[in-house]
Amino acid sequence: MRAVVQRVDGASVVVAGETVGEIVGEGLCVLVGVTHDDTPEKAAQLARKLWSVRLLEGEKSCSDVDAPLLVISQFTLYGDARKGRRPTWNAAAPGEVAEPLVDEVVGRLRALGATVATGRFGADMRVSLTNHGPFTIVIDV
Repeated sequence: MRAVVQRVDGASVVVAGETVGEIVGEGLCVLVGVTHDDTPEKAAQLARKLWSVRLLEGEKSCSDVDAPLLVISQFTLYGDARKGRRPTWNAAAPGEVAEPLVDEVVGRLRALGATVATGRFGADMRVSLTNHGPFTIVIDV
């Protein structure tokens, strides 16, 4: 699994004009990609990392300050544009594999006590955020 994590001061996701997920104030906006060999165990590992990694102001984690997370599925994180002019998506898991694993990340975060907002899997989403820093990292598990 791969996550692109941004420290934000608010973020939201809109689908067809409707806000389907939003966090207010300091938190993390997390784009999650799934590849073919990912498992529920990797989803749990990613959730633990997201909840405990110290990316917020003052080297705090979401668990330290009860900061919310906005988690959005994004298969394009496994795109490969090294050859030609069009990226390939061969490394991205198909929706029937990826969706339950993204849901597993969200469920594990919530079980840890996190406040989690989400996008809508497979939808044409508009993501808005205020990147605080800017601060962006990639986490692979």
